[in-house]
Amino acid sequence: MASAAILAALASGGVIGLILGLVGGGGSILAVPLLIYGVGIGSPHAAIGTAAVAVTVNALASLIGHARARRVKWRCAGVFAASGMIGAALGAELGKAFDGQRLLVLFGLLMIGVGLSMLRPRRTADAPDVRLTRRSAATLLPRLVPIGLGVGLAAGFFGIGGGFLIVPGLILATAMPLSVAIGTSLVVVSALGLTTAASYALSGLVDWGVTALLVAGGGAGTIAGIALGRQLGARKGLLERGFAAVVIAIGVYVTATAV
Repeated sequence: MASAAILAALASGGVIGLILGLVGGGGSILAVPLLIYGVGIGSPHAAIGTAAVAVTVNALASLIGHARARRVKWRCAGVFAASGMIGAALGAELGKAFDGQRLLVLFGLLMIGVGLSMLRPRRTADAPDVRLTRRSAATLLPRLVPIGLGVGLAAGFFGIGGGFLIVPGLILATAMPLSVAIGTSLVVVSALGLTTAASYALSGLVDWGVTALLVAGGGAGTIAGIALGRQLGARKGLLERGFAAVVIAIGVYVTATAV
């Protein structure tokens, strides 16, 4: 691999990690366009497979801190992840069979939609101590299973972590607080990412060298993002809106280029 590509992969990982540390999610959606237009991976399918592996590793690393802080609802995560993995497996197979350029068009449109959704005020939840028990199962399971399946389908198809879909999905299904939904979502992101990554890896669509560089850069970027986020805590809303604008702009560029 050329030195320029190595630096681009490290920088791409750093950008993704920095965004994760600053705004707490959404960085993974930039992985595919960064790999294609920054690192120079020619195949959209290879970029999706490589991004899926890196997203899984980063999610597992982030999960440790949230689990220690007891911000993970393991039973809700397990049900959501199980149904999501079925959707992710189906979505990954559909994505691999889809024409690469058309897939990029849809990915760009998804980025625009995600960016616009990030500009909307977040809903607050009203069930701070939600638990999946025998008594609550009749209410929670009919919500967790179909939402998890749909989110998994999208995550597998586009090769993304899906945190921006999983967090509102968990809140919609259970009304858990945002901080708990973010921690719980990392279990699901890890499971969906692993399912998608395994599918693409078995098809030989993962660049392992680039993956290692993304993970290395992402670790450094996350540390820097968390530190910077603490200093800019009062401006987090402004940061999130700025990131949303970047996502929309890149989505427009990806769509226009692919078309």
